[in-house]
Amino acid sequence: MVAFYVNAGKAVSSATTWMCLICGWIYDEAQGASDHGLAAGTAWADVPMNWTCPECGARKEDFEMVQI
Repeated sequence: MVAFYVNAGKAVSSATTWMCLICGWIYDEAQGASDHGLAAGTAWADVPMNWTCPECGARKEDFEMVQI
C-alpha cells in the first residue's frame, strides 16, 4: 500500500526510489517494474531477496534508496 500526503495542494507519494549501485537502473515503488515481476506499489521491503537488477543482474543488496 502506498500512502499519499497533500503538500501545498499537491499529492505527494511516500513511495521511494532505489538505484542500482552497479549500473544506475532505478526502481520506483509507485511505478513498480511489471516487466520484471514487480507490480506498481510494491514496496522495496516486499521485493524478494533473490530478485536481481534487470539491467546488470546485481543483487537487491546492491541498491540504495535515492531521492529524485
